[in-house]
Amino acid sequence: MRIVFSRKGFDSGSDGGPSPIVDGPNGGFPLSLPIPAGAASRTSYADLGLGDHASRASRGRVGPDDLCHHDPMFLDNGTCVFGQVGAAQTHLANQGVRRGDVFVFFGLFRKKGETPHHRIFGYLKVDEMVALADGVPDDLVTLGHPHALAMHGKNDTIYRGPGRVAQTACDALRLTVPEGPPSLWNRPRWLKPGGLSYHDRADRWLPGGRLKSVARGQEFVADIGRRKAPREWLARVIDLIDSAYL
Repeated sequence: MRIVFSRKGFDSGSDGGPSPIVDGPNGGFPLSLPIPAGAASRTSYADLGLGDHASRASRGRVGPDDLCHHDPMFLDNGTCVFGQVGAAQTHLANQGVRRGDVFVFFGLFRKKGETPHHRIFGYLKVDEMVALADGVPDDLVTLGHPHALAMHGKNDTIYRGPGRVAQTACDALRLTVPEGPPSLWNRPRWLKPGGLSYHDRADRWLPGGRLKSVARGQEFVADIGRRKAPREWLARVIDLIDSAYL
């Protein structure tokens, strides 16, 4: 089994600043802002109710009427649809990501008056993989998923299955250490040196259970095999996210 730490949404290098943590119960909740549209979209930030948030986070570079890359999509039926392509998809394929693996989505967030940090904001349990070069299912076109509206590349792939977005900004879903910077993580205890793709350098694995995450990149894969500890960690993450829906 593999756990994929998948970086998504606004950040300092994707047309904006951090996505916001908005007011709500349990200390608020993370509101991931999709990046601006690339090859195809028919969804604006306003369509998702994110127009004002996108404008503020981008300091006006992105407006409510601008189209966004709405991906991953978290649907009302408790499923998630996520597309990947290019070098990032090649990496997922080379790492053997398949049905039964789990994406843990994280991004850069900031609560008003505080410093930015990385945190987990959703998950996807892979039940199905669709190679779009073999044909685009009609339901994905109807859904308006950007990877279904236009091919982004020859290896364009859709992952879908059970998945939800977090309704809490609790500390248990935070990756960044309390004092920051965002790229310095309190890594899960089960995540051992060399056990995460793109993080092979020994100097990234710091004393005190800390990890200096890479500055760029989208998909970081941990092959957990049959180990119990990472499965228990993943179950806790999913339970925290799912609890708001029960």
